[in-house]
Amino acid sequence: MPQANANGITLEYDTFGQQGGRPLLLIMGLGAQMIHWDEAFCTLLADTGHHVIRFDNRDIGLSEKMGQFSIPDMAQMLADFLDGETPEVPYTLDDMAADSLGLLDALGIDAAHICGASLGGMIAQVMAINYPQRVKTMTSIMSTTGNLDLPPASPEAQAALTTRVENNEAAVAQRAIDMHAIIGSPGFEFDAERSTKRAIAAFKRSFYPAGIARQMAAAAASGDRCEKLNQLNTPTLVIHGTDDELVPVEGGIDTHKNIRNSELMLIEGMGHDLPIGAWKRIVDAITKLTSNNP
Repeated sequence: MPQANANGITLEYDTFGQQGGRPLLLIMGLGAQMIHWDEAFCTLLADTGHHVIRFDNRDIGLSEKMGQFSIPDMAQMLADFLDGETPEVPYTLDDMAADSLGLLDALGIDAAHICGASLGGMIAQVMAINYPQRVKTMTSIMSTTGNLDLPPASPEAQAALTTRVENNEAAVAQRAIDMHAIIGSPGFEFDAERSTKRAIAAFKRSFYPAGIARQMAAAAASGDRCEKLNQLNTPTLVIHGTDDELVPVEGGIDTHKNIRNSELMLIEGMGHDLPIGAWKRIVDAITKLTSNNP
């Protein structure tokens, strides 16, 4: 797959659809590689007239690793928060948003439609805040505003997210099954074989837990975006599952409330993933948004 120099680092990316289509940048979530935007899902988006771009965020997949930074001490970060201090982190969501912008620059795209999932939704929000002229529309999926008054992840989801992953295929495959049981979509059919195959493919492609810790630190230190989101005029679609144990649905509702004229789509039975059974509804909603705001 091709690589691009963006914001001073190297990002791995690929594309779907014709270059003349509506540019749609997909930003994946915490510790997730671009292959977690399923090829079939990307093809559906391309078939509706989008030029789809997916990529590995910094510190993940085949994009540049930030090994010059240490692994954050999450306990110390929590202590800093409780003391009212801003914790020191290797990089921020602003840096990750600048990476995304740099990729658009490298591809010669003046403005694009942006779609982010989970941490990717936070990055998309920061892009819209920092570079409004470069963002045609924003879709924020299963994400949140950084508002600390919102309900947190369930204890089980928090524990699953921070559990150490063993460096072998069998453990990675089992983790995919275990994670689905905790944060997956109870209202949709689960294809365990498909999920484990993708988990193993991601493991073979890149296994780099240090990057996950640094991305988590960036999210934890990002702060409350509500005030800045209230200033946006970007056409926005907010998608959230009603059964999300990792980022509760209140995060999506709060995102919608803080972005004027945004549309909120709640999907019954969807958790913190993108179940195949919800793809058509999601693709149709994104397509409507981008078509109406070319």
